[in-house]
Amino acid sequence: MYSRLLSISGKSSIFLFGPRGTGKSTWVRQTYPNALYFDLLETDVYKKFLAQPGRLEQYIPKGFSDYVVIDEVQRVPELLNEVHRLIENKKIKFILTGSSSRKLRRGGYNLLAGRALLHHMYPLTALEMKDDFQWEKALLQGMLPRAQEPDFHDYLQSYVRIYLDQEIQQEGLVRRLDNFSRFLEVASFSQGQVLNTSNVARDAEIQRMTVREYFQILQDLLIGYLLPPFTKRAKRRLVNHPKFYYFDPGVFRAIRPMGLYDNPQELGGICLETLVYQQISSTNDLLNLGYKLYYFRTASGVEVDFVLYGARGIVGLEVKLSSHFNDIMIRGLKNFAQDYPEARLFLIYTGERKLYIGNVTVLPLTYALHHLPELLSPKI
Repeated sequence: MYSRLLSISGKSSIFLFGPRGTGKSTWVRQTYPNALYFDLLETDVYKKFLAQPGRLEQYIPKGFSDYVVIDEVQRVPELLNEVHRLIENKKIKFILTGSSSRKLRRGGYNLLAGRALLHHMYPLTALEMKDDFQWEKALLQGMLPRAQEPDFHDYLQSYVRIYLDQEIQQEGLVRRLDNFSRFLEVASFSQGQVLNTSNVARDAEIQRMTVREYFQILQDLLIGYLLPPFTKRAKRRLVNHPKFYYFDPGVFRAIRPMGLYDNPQELGGICLETLVYQQISSTNDLLNLGYKLYYFRTASGVEVDFVLYGARGIVGLEVKLSSHFNDIMIRGLKNFAQDYPEARLFLIYTGERKLYIGNVTVLPLTYALHHLPELLSPKI
């Protein structure tokens, strides 16, 4: 078991959101061993609180001073009114975990009006895995804790089925599960690409408005992200549509259908880009670095994979699945620097040497992921 970067200070109640399988429950049980625990994935617990959410206080011992944990709270959102009351009137502390905020937000449920701090749990980071991290395995298996086991392929396939069954069907998020299942596969061909919802709708044989709703569901379930284009102080015409990413390379591979004519190098490059996006976004949040994440692409096709922008400055980051460096790899970064000369520029590749090419720092993948905090948080 790896020590996680997530750290919660103080004694406030918290919401802890994250995709299923990221280790929320394990982290809570290990960090707060004396907490009172209610798991809404257990049928009897779920039915009990679904029928009578107002009786929550009856299950909490008088004078209990540790945390009360409600796991997968989105399954019975009516509990939040009682949680609110107990926080206000009884000063009880809660940890409320969930794999989706969709039902809470869309249903207009009580989100405790700032009385619970919001935190997120992510798949494993290279920082957490330390010397166990191997990028070749990460591109194949992803970074979910359970996917680090030898039976990762079966686990990832079942992971997708469980999401379809328990998160989508049981929660009634879509009317046609067959349409949504087909959409998942079609969307996988947009991984790391500028999103064209019309093309997805055509290939999935569903309406464009339905496609937009389905992409929103993926975001609400925390298993898909839209990366916006960077357009601040733009000096030339830019692409203005977001890119799409499934949150983990292993899950992406489990969804993406493979065929005889698929290019393994191209697929590996997409997985590498997915891995780096996952790692920088989680590190940025867990260490409170404060960046917003974007990509950069001009109408003429000049592109930088990731742009990080915030009070700490601006960072341009390009990713290449290649063991050898050549100047073509940093063409996009050099073009980006013409518009944003103050940017710090990095190329991450799968070679072994650090290089310094003008104002671009070229870094081996494993080194870069192990040193993300230093790369992204210079002294300000």
